[in-house]
Amino acid sequence: MTKTLRKQLGKNLKKARLKTRMTQKEVANRAKIHPNYYARIERGEANPSQEKLFGITRALKVKSSKILPY
Repeated sequence: MTKTLRKQLGKNLKKARLKTRMTQKEVANRAKIHPNYYARIERGEANPSQEKLFGITRALKVKSSKILPY
């Protein structure tokens, strides 16, 4: 995933998270990932696997089509 796509993914995740009024730590715990890793994903610094993205979308209760930048 390119840097631009990672940044857009992070923005989409943050927007969805703020809509649910959850903290990064709450999302990370529900997705069973480390909070620091989730924060890096939101900042566009990490390239999450499909499994991690699936866990995050389930934690946020959103469809992946609302999150993925393509």
